[in-house]
Amino acid sequence: MNQVDRAEARANRQARMRRGMYLLPSLFTAGNIGAGYFSIIQTIAAINGNAETHLDWAAIAILFAIPFDALDGRIARMTNTCSDFGKELDSLADVITFGVAPSLLAFVWGFHFLPETANAQLRQHLVQAGIFFCFLYLIGGASRLARFNISHDAQPRNPGRPGRKYFVGMPIPAAAGLLASTVHYFYGIPVQAWWVALIWLLLVGLGGFLMVSTWRFWSGKEINLTRSHPFQLLLVIAIVLYVMIRFSNVFFFAGALIYMFSGIWARAAYSWSRRRRRRPGGGPAGASDPGAPEPDPLRPA
Repeated sequence: MNQVDRAEARANRQARMRRGMYLLPSLFTAGNIGAGYFSIIQTIAAINGNAETHLDWAAIAILFAIPFDALDGRIARMTNTCSDFGKELDSLADVITFGVAPSLLAFVWGFHFLPETANAQLRQHLVQAGIFFCFLYLIGGASRLARFNISHDAQPRNPGRPGRKYFVGMPIPAAAGLLASTVHYFYGIPVQAWWVALIWLLLVGLGGFLMVSTWRFWSGKEINLTRSHPFQLLLVIAIVLYVMIRFSNVFFFAGALIYMFSGIWARAAYSWSRRRRRRPGGGPAGASDPGAPEPDPLRPA
């Protein structure tokens, strides 16, 4: 084999390796879709019997898909294999796994199993409202993804610290995690009381609203795991995995609530800070200047 043939063979090997690197992020996206499909199947199976087990597995599948969604983008950026195909596939996967699957799970768990022996008219109203609010959640999630795909350097209405990156609106995996972690917290036992169904209705609607809002949510993109010492990183991962597996229902539910209320608190604190600065003598010198940048209310002085 002459030198030209060896160079051509080496170029072919590199091209095959490059194609394999492009396939790697798509495999994680496929895992995301698979988890969403499994969740939908389990939710449908819950209607015919053994509802607790099937609904709990449906919720766990959605929670299991969240790291797949987080890893496919990171791997694509790390390997420099980002592509328009991968972005579109990821968005379609998110619509299925974090849009359709949680909205169906939210309806079946929160409203389908309401006892018919109760007030028939009240049950009918709750079921109809549940259908509508779960549909609004789905529309909110799809709109959130569409806005994310077309936005370039979008800024929230309540800007945070300079140099930090934030999500504009609650990301759809976090909203889906909020619904799935709630179902898993109750071990998939369907809602039987009308007042619990009413609270669930408000929570589903709140998740849909936060996705289409322009409030800031922590993105976590500034975290660089390569800066940590290997032993410390392994120790932290081991502790988190133990707590996550041993107390999964409490861990995921508490984490979802904390993340949701962090965005609400950031918006409320920003609005309160603006009103305070607008009062006469209520802020530091120059705070009344309309052209001055507004500081982050959560940033220490």
